[in-house]
Amino acid sequence: MASGPPVLTVTVHDLTMAPTLTALCAGYESGEWRMKQLARTIINALPSFALTYTEADGFDSDSGMEMMGRAVHSVYATEKYEKRGEFGEVLLHLVIRQVFNTIPAVSKIYFQDNDNHVVKGFDAVHVVADDADLELWLGEVKFYESRAQAIAAVREELHQHTDADYLRREFAAITAKIDRKWPHSDRLALLLHPDTSLDDVFDRLVVPVLLTYDSPIVAARVAELADTDDRGRSTHAAYLEAFEAEMRAGLAAFAKDLPVNVAIRLIFVPLHQKKVLLTELHERLKSMQRATE
Repeated sequence: MASGPPVLTVTVHDLTMAPTLTALCAGYESGEWRMKQLARTIINALPSFALTYTEADGFDSDSGMEMMGRAVHSVYATEKYEKRGEFGEVLLHLVIRQVFNTIPAVSKIYFQDNDNHVVKGFDAVHVVADDADLELWLGEVKFYESRAQAIAAVREELHQHTDADYLRREFAAITAKIDRKWPHSDRLALLLHPDTSLDDVFDRLVVPVLLTYDSPIVAARVAELADTDDRGRSTHAAYLEAFEAEMRAGLAAFAKDLPVNVAIRLIFVPLHQKKVLLTELHERLKSMQRATE
């Protein structure tokens, strides 16, 4: 069966600035924001997010259910789902693969010591590789309801996580988890080696920052589409213009007091109601856990 179009549509994509700005929209169907479709997309990305290269390479029709069960269990083994960030990490993982063609290097799931331990540090470890070079993509995500709170929280972490001593500790942890069968393992290990100058690393380091929040423009669009008497008054073009204005306002709020030694790519995925999406994800994941037990 052929794969369909992505549920998340790139609606704003401006790479001319620093930081760059990308925004994706889940879209609407029958007057509703496509919450269920987005939840399904996030769940479907679990194997590529949670499995090692060797495990994912062996994912086929015979092993699929077992591998999916392993992915589900490793991501989610607690009822305290409202305070956990794995769903945001999966969203970051699938977005940067879709938009920037990154390749997962190490799943942060393998930094956990037990099921209920919340992983610290960067939220994604990906690369962009070609014959001549290797870019290291270390991602940050805030799966929040409030844009202002997401921006404040991630700005603090960006300063902490680009400190030289912190990066050296993170590099050591990443190196220890690299799957040696992964095609780029030797190149990444060399880039992260203690004897490689951080100046060289920073030349190849990209930090994608994905922020979610309950969006006023998305809420307004849902309300407009639900009002049958008001349908058609606001064109799709007008909505897209208002959407972009909200995203650029978010960029302006974000682009203050940032680290200057790394390339940052800001990514917004505005939501209708994060709590409702989280409940949907929780229910889908629990159903999959039962199916794969």
